[in-house]
This record gives sequence, C-alpha cells and structure tokens, in this order.
Amino acid sequence: YDPKPEAPAEYRGAFGSIPTRLPGVHFCELMPQQAKIADKFAIVRSINHESNSHDHSMHLSKTGHMGSGAKEIQNPCVGSVVAKVRGPNVSDLPPYVSVPRIGTFSKAAYLGNAYDPFVVGNPQAPGFKVKDLAALEAVTTARLENRRDLLAKLDATQRLADHGGVAEAMDQFSHQALEMITGDRARHAFDITQEDPQVRALYGDNSIGQSMLLARRLVEAGVTFVTVCVSGWDDHNKIAERMGERGPRYDRGVAALVNDLYARGLDRDVLVVSMGEFGRTPHINKDAGRDHWGALMSVLLAGGGLRVGQVVGSSDSKGQIPTSAPYRPENVFAMVYRHLGIDPAQKFNDFTGRPRHILDTRGLIHELI
Repeated sequence: YDPKPEAPAEYRGAFGSIPTRLPGVHFCELMPQQAKIADKFAIVRSINHESNSHDHSMHLSKTGHMGSGAKEIQNPCVGSVVAKVRGPNVSDLPPYVSVPRIGTFSKAAYLGNAYDPFVVGNPQAPGFKVKDLAALEAVTTARLENRRDLLAKLDATQRLADHGGVAEAMDQFSHQALEMITGDRARHAFDITQEDPQVRALYGDNSIGQSMLLARRLVEAGVTFVTVCVSGWDDHNKIAERMGERGPRYDRGVAALVNDLYARGLDRDVLVVSMGEFGRTPHINKDAGRDHWGALMSVLLAGGGLRVGQVVGSSDSKGQIPTSAPYRPENVFAMVYRHLGIDPAQKFNDFTGRPRHILDTRGLIHELI
C-alpha cells in the first residue's frame, strides 16, 4: 500500500507501482483490483510500534496490548471483548467467528472461555460443512428441548469449583448450540453454497476469497465480529515469488468484499479492517526476503461510515519510519470499538483480580471521522 518506486532497488523490491483511483496515490502492481476502488477505503500508512517479535506483535495486533512475549494470551482479543460487551446481534448466531481457523492470541483470556471464537473451517474445502452445526438425525427437536430442561435443572451445588470460567462457558455454549441447531438462520448463514456462483467467482476460487465471502454472509446474517485469518506472509526469503502467489488472491478477495458491502448498502453498518502484526524491513535481506519491522506498516479500513477515499499519514523515502500522522495498532482498535459503541475505557478484572482497561491507549484516528 506504500510503494517506493524512486528508492534504490534493494528497497523498492521486484514489483512496480500502479496508479489508483485516488490522484497521486499508487499501490503495488499486485493490487490492481483494490487500486480501482481506492475511493472506497482509507489506507493509514503510518502505523507503528516498538517490537519486531512475533509474540509481542501478534499479541498487540489481536488484543491492543503488547503482552509479555509469553506464548499464552494475557489479554482478551478484540473479538472476545466484542462478544462479551456487545454479544450477538441475533440470538441464534455466535457473536464472534473465526474463519478458516483460530489464530494465535485470538481467545478470551480472563473474560472466560464463553467468549472464545466459534471456529468455522475452510469454506473452500470440498463438501464444506460447519462441524456439529446440524443436529443428529436421530435427535428430534423435542429431545433437544428435554435435554435443555435437564441441563437447567442440574443442582448448582454439585458443580466443581470453577476458576477459569469453564462452567459459565458450558452454560453459554450449550444455550448457543441449541439455539443454532434448532433454528434455520445459522445453517443458512454458514451454507456458502447458497451464494450466487457469479458472486463466489468474484471473490476468487481460493481459501482467502471464500473466507471473505463467508465473513460477509455471517455479518449480514447477524454475527457481530468476524476474523478472517490470512496467514503465511512471513517472507524472510524469496518474497517476490511468494508475494506473486498470494498477493493477487488477497487483492481480489478484499476488492470483492468492499464492493459487495457497498452494493448491498452495508458500507455504513460494517467496518472492514485489514492489518498484520508488523511491517517488513525496508531493505531486502541476503535471502531475497524481508524481515520483521514494527517501526512502520500500512492498515486498510473500509466502510463503517468513515471518511474513506484517502491516505492518512506518510513514511520516509525508503519506507522506514512514519513522517506524518503516526498512529499505533491501539488507535485502529479504538476505531473498531467506536464503530461498535464500546467504551474502550471500560474495565474487566484479569486473572489476578486487577482491573484492566479494554484499551490503555484509546486515541482515535481523527482523519477518518
């Protein structure tokens, strides 16, 4: 999103830049579909933080907190906060879904297991079905209701002491599972085969595109928060070859998603954010790759009623550091919480009983408002 065509070859890399719909704004040549609709989203070219570590940076990019660098999640991810505070938009759909898998640091931590994501699987897989969504044929609705009544009548005094939110999670999971199984809304929302084949083709015949299409179906049906995990970008070697494979798929999927939301009149209701954990080193390394670089990255935001059709912030001539309007990942999350009507100053007790803010750094990206 921030090419440097005038920089030396070892900085600008193998790909050229192309003009976008926005005068004077260029993208990498691998993103022609997004270049055509650059007036429908905003690019913040000046996101930065202080870590080049996977653990620190992934934790920050999922939770809005840097974390200690340990492998376990110390703070709840954004989706889990949304599940806790907002909940589902409709009762028979989960509030937080992850497609096609659950990413690192994507769970609820001290909020409790009840707010972990509902994990879907790869919608591009042959015969894709959401596991356990449909009831067993032998179990009638009446039997399911009887089981619900039995669960409700269990003597609470017989429960084991619960220190991790497990009992609460079981209650909520059981209730949610019964709601989803006994209703038609969830089966319809997750059934991507009901989508028009021409629409599916627009997103691309690959996991990235079909995951984005499923995300659109889910939020349109009433899921509050969807994460699409698009992994495999850690290009320490052969970055041109690897980007040449994945870049066009990502470009097509994002462009189709944004166009689709606008076409359906959802561009004010739905906020799209595309963000990684850090950028890549400005200088190409000895293995023809780029390494971790927390000092600068770009983030895309679309919809949400934001002021789109603009670039916010800038970087130096070699893409090393911000030179104007510096922002952090926390500022991006502040925009997400603003869109969903969640006060990021709200507190929840962590595992030690200490009250913790949803976000410690809560400033908005004012150019987008």
